[in-house]
Amino acid sequence: MTLLRYILIFGSLFLTFSLSAQSISELEARYKKASKYRDKMFIKYDLAKAYMKNDLSKAARHAQDAADIAYKMRDKNMQGKIALLDAKIHLKRRDDNKAEARFKSALSYAKDAKNNSVISESANGLAKLAYKDRDYKRAYEYLNDVIRVSGSSSSSSSSSSSSSSVDNSRVIKLENENVKLANEKNQVERENIRLKEQLAEIKGEKVDFSSARKALDKQKAEIQKERQRADQVEERLAEVAEAKEEAEARTKRREKRIEQMSEDVAKTELALKEAENEKLKAEKAKEQQNQMFTYGALGAAFLILLTLLRLWANRRAKKKLEEKNKQIEDERKRSDELLLNILPEPIAAELKENGKAKAQKYDSVSVLFTDFKNFSGISEKLSPEALVAELDHCFKAFDYIISQYPGIEKIKTIGDAYMCAIGLTNRRQMPNDLVKAAMEMQEFLADYKEDRRKKGLPFFEARIGIHTGPVVAGVVGFNKFAYDIWGDTVNIASRMESNCDPGKVNISESTYNQVRYKFTCNYRGKIAAKNKGMIDMYYVEKVL
Repeated sequence: MTLLRYILIFGSLFLTFSLSAQSISELEARYKKASKYRDKMFIKYDLAKAYMKNDLSKAARHAQDAADIAYKMRDKNMQGKIALLDAKIHLKRRDDNKAEARFKSALSYAKDAKNNSVISESANGLAKLAYKDRDYKRAYEYLNDVIRVSGSSSSSSSSSSSSSSVDNSRVIKLENENVKLANEKNQVERENIRLKEQLAEIKGEKVDFSSARKALDKQKAEIQKERQRADQVEERLAEVAEAKEEAEARTKRREKRIEQMSEDVAKTELALKEAENEKLKAEKAKEQQNQMFTYGALGAAFLILLTLLRLWANRRAKKKLEEKNKQIEDERKRSDELLLNILPEPIAAELKENGKAKAQKYDSVSVLFTDFKNFSGISEKLSPEALVAELDHCFKAFDYIISQYPGIEKIKTIGDAYMCAIGLTNRRQMPNDLVKAAMEMQEFLADYKEDRRKKGLPFFEARIGIHTGPVVAGVVGFNKFAYDIWGDTVNIASRMESNCDPGKVNISESTYNQVRYKFTCNYRGKIAAKNKGMIDMYYVEKVL
């Protein structure tokens, strides 16, 4: 029975795949025969949907082709549908940022075309992404758009009613999330109360420490009293010594008298003298014993107190030392991160170890230059703050794009120009990732341009040029050192950029020879470059 079930499942999957392959083949055959732009647009749209099941890259490419045709035809309705399909493709590719941008474009086109179905699906997709980012307020606003659209069209179709009920459930889910957040807030408040109680305990410990200090002062006072008693004992001993001397003097006087007395009287006085001396010795021994006991007790108490104070001081010093060591380690990590932010890792390691870094020559490095069209004219239309903010927005996006490719190294920015390179290692690296990054930069700027154009604001358009060849790389400067590259390769890459149209990626022949099996390129012919003569140039069209 189990074997039969597996056979049926495998058969159904094989049948589905065969039908899908057959459908794609038929659509591609129809596309070759189609002559009208509208027919080509619909076929490309169907191909994108068909390829969603097994090849997301081809699906995205067909969706982009369909979007280009719809843009040329100014068909807002189809632009919205295609942007929605492209957003779903990017969701499957786990690219939430591009998916969000496509959903927003679909929502805008659908509102212009008054297509409630696309409006509902686009707003619903944006709500899901906002909910995933825990931006519940934005998710709630998008769901309200869905509810308004669903409410306005509920009388026209039962499917809209079903979509509204689903979105209402999402609103309820968001409300439940708000309750959950309120509970978490209460937990935080309870944690604050617990921390306040711990603070009170710490203050109580400070009070206990004050009490201990008072007890220590009291012990010191008692030790002082004992010292005074010892001084009194010493005075007493001095008095005893004086008494002894006086007794000895009396003894001498008595000896003289004994010589004058009879033998019996002398014996009697001698016995009395010995008894008195024994008594004095006993008293002196007792006083000495008491004195030694007192000094011993005071010494033991003082040693115990001194030991406790030393342990407390050592513990406190150890804690401070650990805190200082942790601060030093944190600062070291922070300095390392800052150093790696401006230098490649091997150069940073060499600089830390030797205090300097040797210049190195690399035989095959691909250099990318970008520059914004009419930057001076746009800068006159914007305030300095707004201009810097827009420039920062674009450069941050470029930084994020190249960070997705580990081999690409950012070199510097000069005004509105951005420079990066690949191949600055001891192993050979192809410029494929650099070309992909350049295409993603243009794709970002296209979305940025569309958004700014809708708002009636000026926008940036970039020229991008790439050339491959030998360079020399190294660190220059002393206080504010910088990592840079030099060579004719850098100059030719700059000429590639200056001879490029906005929105395009222009590459040299040396770069083309390394990427031609990965990208579709359009040969532009030999073009005159400043101070470089005639150079073969190519526009990169798309990824194969």
